[in-house]
Amino acid sequence: MKQGIFTLEKTQNQGGGIWLLRLSGDTSAITAPGQFVNVELPGKFLRRPISICEWWKDGLELLVKEAGEGTQDLVRLPAGTKLDLLTGLGNGFDLAQARGKHAVLVGGGIGIAPLYGLVRCMEEAEVGIHAIVIGFASEEQAHVLYTGKWVIDGYQVLVVTEDGSLGAKGFVTDILKTFPEDTYVMACGPAPMLRAVCELPNVSGGQFSFESRMACGFGACVGCSIPMKNGPKRVCKDGPVFRKEDILW
Repeated sequence: MKQGIFTLEKTQNQGGGIWLLRLSGDTSAITAPGQFVNVELPGKFLRRPISICEWWKDGLELLVKEAGEGTQDLVRLPAGTKLDLLTGLGNGFDLAQARGKHAVLVGGGIGIAPLYGLVRCMEEAEVGIHAIVIGFASEEQAHVLYTGKWVIDGYQVLVVTEDGSLGAKGFVTDILKTFPEDTYVMACGPAPMLRAVCELPNVSGGQFSFESRMACGFGACVGCSIPMKNGPKRVCKDGPVFRKEDILW
């Protein structure tokens, strides 16, 4: 974990209450896709934890959904605003665990955010990606959250929407059921989606990124603890990414 001052370079309204924020600053503490930052906001007692969408040597991008007063204030700050960030928080995806396996990346709604950094890191580490499955409520939400970058890069991207307005109609599980028995999933999204994916009989293993309300963001308050097979674990410190075999639903 590292504390530093970042400059808000650009805020872009994607529509549907989703914003893309680009910040410049020292990202040396970020070591894995799936980690998050904790942002201090003027006049707010608690920081706001936000998953890292993508990062580079001297900057990062955050995909932010307006979910309350704090995020509403954050996305409306003017360019040039200085923000105090804790970076390199949490344990991200372990690429070594996916090497040589039938790896499928799965994202639901705003949960696709960390997949951008995950795809890049898997490319750099030469870890194969069999397919990317992403689910949305509607075509409108899909266009807000997904730019089509992975299609351009040549990946097999399978899109599903609940109302059938884009891609297949249904849920990500409907597509995953058609995959081989040894499918290894790396997923991020709402808890009901994660549970449904985890319980598929053909998903032999995987890593699942959880969301939770957090106070400190680095394990001191234990407020974000969730039950696991080997006892309670803190989403902020022990996660947010957990292995399939450790999860207790």
